[in-house]
This record gives sequence, C-alpha cells and structure tokens, in this order.
Amino acid sequence: MENRNKNGFLPKIKKQYLSLKENPRNFILTVFTNIKKYFYENKFFLLYVVLNVINAFLLRGFTIGVENMWEIPPFLADLALIIVIGAFSYFLKKRARFVYLFVVTIIMTLICLINSAYYTFYTSFSSISLLSTVKFITAVGDAVVENVLEPKDLIYLLAPVILCYYHYYYKKSNYYEKTGFLNSSRKKAKYTLVAGLAVLLLFSTTITATDIGRLTKQWNREYIVMKFGIYTYHVNDLIKSLEPKLASIFGYDNALKEFKEYYENKEKSPKNEYTNIFEGKNIIAIHSESMQNFVIGMKINGQEVTPNLNKLASGGMYFNNFYSQVSIGTSSDTEFTFNTSLMPANLGTAFGNYFDKEYVTVPKLLKEKGYYTFAMHGNNADYWNRRVMHKNLGYDALYAKDSFVIDEERGLGITDESFFRQAVEKLKVINEEYGKFYGTFISLTNHTPFNDKYGTYSDFDVTLKENVLNSETGLMEEVVYPYMEGTKIGKYLKSVHYADYALGIFFEELEKNGLLDNTVIILYGDHDARLPENDYIRLYNYDKETDGILSEDDPNYVEFNDYNYELNRKVPMIIWTKDKTNAGKVISNVMGMYDMMPTLGNMFGFYNEYALGHDIFDIKDDNIVVFPDGNWLTNKMYYNSQKQESYILNNSVVTQEYVIKNTEYAENLLSVSNNILVFDLIKNSKEETVNEIDIVKGS
Repeated sequence: MENRNKNGFLPKIKKQYLSLKENPRNFILTVFTNIKKYFYENKFFLLYVVLNVINAFLLRGFTIGVENMWEIPPFLADLALIIVIGAFSYFLKKRARFVYLFVVTIIMTLICLINSAYYTFYTSFSSISLLSTVKFITAVGDAVVENVLEPKDLIYLLAPVILCYYHYYYKKSNYYEKTGFLNSSRKKAKYTLVAGLAVLLLFSTTITATDIGRLTKQWNREYIVMKFGIYTYHVNDLIKSLEPKLASIFGYDNALKEFKEYYENKEKSPKNEYTNIFEGKNIIAIHSESMQNFVIGMKINGQEVTPNLNKLASGGMYFNNFYSQVSIGTSSDTEFTFNTSLMPANLGTAFGNYFDKEYVTVPKLLKEKGYYTFAMHGNNADYWNRRVMHKNLGYDALYAKDSFVIDEERGLGITDESFFRQAVEKLKVINEEYGKFYGTFISLTNHTPFNDKYGTYSDFDVTLKENVLNSETGLMEEVVYPYMEGTKIGKYLKSVHYADYALGIFFEELEKNGLLDNTVIILYGDHDARLPENDYIRLYNYDKETDGILSEDDPNYVEFNDYNYELNRKVPMIIWTKDKTNAGKVISNVMGMYDMMPTLGNMFGFYNEYALGHDIFDIKDDNIVVFPDGNWLTNKMYYNSQKQESYILNNSVVTQEYVIKNTEYAENLLSVSNNILVFDLIKNSKEETVNEIDIVKGS
C-alpha cells in the first residue's frame, strides 16, 4: 500500500498541483501538449466517437424535432455510452481494434437507421422485442419501402463508410505504425473509461426521479430518447425485453398489489337507457382496415369518397371522436383491445409475446350466452399469430386465407369484394347451424401502401375540376388541376373508395340472404393510415393557381399542425341495425377502443370486471382516452406526455391539477394493463382467490 502511494495516483496529483502553483504557464502548456498528443495518437477512436454522436444527433432532429435535437442531456448520455463501449477496444490490438470499433459503429448505425424509419410510420421508437414480429414484415414489404424508408434514413450509413475509408487511409499512410494506435494499451483503456464515466456523472446531474421512473417503465419512448439518448434507450430496452422471462422472479408482488388496488377502486357502471337493448341479437363486427374518420362526408368534384359509410353513419349510431389506441401491433392491437378492453403490450405485441396469457374477452363472454364466435380474414392465419391468439381470445373458428378461393387480388391479397361475397356464403351456413353468432370480418384491401399491383383500385378521381369561361371562344371549358393525384393521400382516397364499394356489396349480400334482420352491425376503423402531414396540408390548402399550398396569410388557409395531425388520426365507429334503432344519433364525446367492450357489454348483456375502458353512455363527457405512449385525450385537451405540452380543445379552461390528475391516471392505467400481460395477473389473481377460499373452508 505504501509503495503504491509513493508511485501512484496521489503523488502524481500532488506533483501536478505544485507544478501549477510554481509555474502556471508551463503547466498549461504541458496539458495542452498532452491533449494535442492524445488527439494525434487517437484520431481513429475520436472519429468513431464523433460519427456515432452525429448519427444520434441527426436521429433526434429527424424524429423528435429540430427544436429538441440541441438538448444537452441526451448528447451527454450518448457520448458517455459511446466512449465507454469504445474504451474496451484498447484492450485489443492490431486488426481486432478496427473490427471492434467498426462493428460497434455498424450496430449504432443500424439503431439510428431503423429508428428513423420506424418513427416515420409509428411516431415512436423501435424495440428489441419487435424481433418477434420480423416475420410479418415480408408480407407488407412494399409498405415498408414506400411508406417508411425515406432518403434521410440512408444518411446514417455514411458513418461506417467514413470510418472504413479513414482506416485504410491511416493504414496506407503508416499512421498506425507511427503512433502505435493499434497496440493494446491498458493505460489508454483505463483513462478512456474514466473519461466516459466522468461524462456519465455529468449527465446524471441533469436527470430527475421522474426521468428514472419513466426509464424503468419504458412505455414513454420518445420522452426517454429525449432525456437519455437513443443508445441508452436501447440498452434499457434490451434489459426490459427480458422482463417477461424474469417476471416470475422480480416485481410480481408489487404488480399484483397495484392490480388489486386498481380494480378494488374501480366502480361498476350503472344501468342506462342502452342497457340490454341488443341482448340476444347476432353481431357482425367489421374490422375496417386503415379506415380514417376524415373521409366520411368528404367529396371531391361533388363525388362522395365513401357513400356507403356515409349512409351507415347517418342511419345508425355514429361515434365521430373515436380513437383506436394501437401501438406497433397495428391491426392485432385493435383486435386485442376491442376484445379485452386492455391496452396493447408495452414491449412487442400481445398477439406475438403474450398469446399464452389468460384474458376475459368478448368471444368468451358471448359464448357463455350461447353465441357461436368466429373471425374471417383473407390473409394468412399465422400473420400476427392469429391462428394461436384467436383461440385464446375465445373464437370457435378462424376462417383465414386457406378457407377462401383467391379468385381476385388487389394489394396484399384477395379483394374485399371477393372476400365479403364468399364470407356471406359461409355465414349462411353458420346462421343455419348455430342460430346466434358473433363474427369479426377483417378487411384487407385498404392496406398501406395503397398501391395495387394488379390494376387500379377504383375510378375515383382525385384531381380538381372546374368549368372556366374561355375568354376567346366565350364557351365554358373544363380545367383539370392535379390536386391530390400522385400523393399518398390521393392513392389512399382511391383505395378507400374501393373499400367502401366492397362494403356496399357486403351489405347487399347480407340483405339478400336475410342476415340483417336480427343482427347488429359494429363497424370500426382498426387504425389510421399513417399518411404524411404535408399531404393533409395540401388536401386542405390547395392553391390551384400555383399547384402548391396557400400562403399562411391567405384567409382560406386551414392550419394543420402536429396536434391537428394527431387528432385527425381518429377512426370511424358505427353501430347500425336494419330497424334504424337510434338512427342519426351522433356521439361526439372522445372514446377509445378500450371503451368498446364496456359499451357493447351494456347493450348486449355481458360484463368484464377487468375492463380498463368505460361505457361511453355512462361516463359521457368525462371520458379519457389513454394512448400507449402515455399521451391522453379528453373533450377539454390533448396532452403530449413526451413534450409535456397541452393542446386545449373547445376553448376549455383547465388547471394544472387537471393535467396532473389525468397524467397520473394514464400512467397507472398503462402500468396495470402491462402488468396483466407480463405477470398473467387475471389468471393468477383467480387462482389466489380460489386458494384463499379453500383455506377458509379448511379452517
């Protein structure tokens, strides 16, 4: 110990202190010389650091926004992790060091590229747990290329290219031999690690207990990347992805306690004017692919985009402020939330990662009331693991792609028109054999990227036409302006028009075969179409004179900002019956997919004690829609939990207490829902109750 002190760290500090005190100029010159020497001898390592920091910096700019890319905390977090990981390269020598830093750069580059592309489509960041869904991507490959990948996503690839170029440049110029950079050096490794830890310590002074709490929960991904950087986010994500496997070891008791407290304090909805109004009737649930609400009632050149949906909306109960609450599982998330009134999985998907857990579901509860339950879909039964998950949800049967004759194709497969015609033939048999049924019909054609490799979707015209007087001839002539032609929304409108046409065919066939007489139709959009914000701005602010966008100073300019975009993602929800029960009733209170099960349960006479949503006719204007990323919506405001910003609606007046209360409610709901999936709490709580009863009986 004495020898170490004599030649070790403390004597060096003392010597440097005395040098500074006696000759400050020489000390500063020595420090500057050492720094200059370090920079010269470690150019390749510093290049590795700079390139990966720049990539993380660009990612924040392309995703969270330019105004947030300059934040210091994520910069420090990314820098610290890059330095610490890179420091281990100094234990290696020669070619192994380059290979190590190059592989690390490739990994970090892929992290940035994947998240940049992923954010474009999902407005969120990717996860290790998504590896279980990779097999589903091949079925929608065109969508990935056209709707997700953009030129900006390729800029990250410059990092490994530049690193590789300079490696060969340094090698050719004998830089490595001159500096000995490729020789192993424990001393450099130690000092580099210390430097990385020092940056990490500096970063730790910028975070709060709230930040740590959100990091451990992981659901608010944008917030985590804003505070901790993309690389720290993914390290934490890797740890969290192991959570389902570690569930039986860690956190179960706290999760069960939180679960019990939540449902003990949840009040059961009272009866209302809609209680049991549809009890005993057949149910046809139409899961309408990518159907957004903004198309209802919309016309171009006097032609309705969705004439059949318009008739349904005006002839039934129309919920015009309805949100699907999906995460990365898109359609499968909607199926899960609709049937369970739980939120999508925090990591991965419920269908892919939690298919073996126990849930209380619409099909199970209706089976108890004598219904035959089934689903029909023209896609592969294994897509989104439906073959397995539908059984767990309680469906008696899944009629998938192999149950249909693929005689007509558009987009991803069988056309909606052919699917619906064949589905009605199967439904006739089901109706005759079982009498009472609940069927989910999942459409397919109106799926991104809204391009039809087999022909045109429809003849719907998305140009703008006007009759203009020709001053030379004195005659009226038709002038055609491009308007939405060639845009993604233009393609979407053509696709939607076809989907609406196929829906009309479905109703005609149902009516012709007497299948509407004792049936309730429930139609909902499964999620928004993820269309570009700029296309909406063009849609609502088209300047035909310039074939561009109206100036913001123009009195006809319609503002469409990021919050308008988020609120515009709502989907239609319609409850319709042939006898026109409650026809023309419009429900404008905000409503989420998790509210469907309690609302329908009240109407059809079933109840789920574990539902997270509410009967909309009980809660009315006091409802709150919680989104998987922690954002929430009420009639009064939309709250972005990532940016911690409020967007006031309907000229409402809200207090800070209102925001805090609803934010805490949203966080608690998301935590309880995720714990149900991870720890299988519905099953385990039932088993605990049975055991407690047995103990009481035994005593």
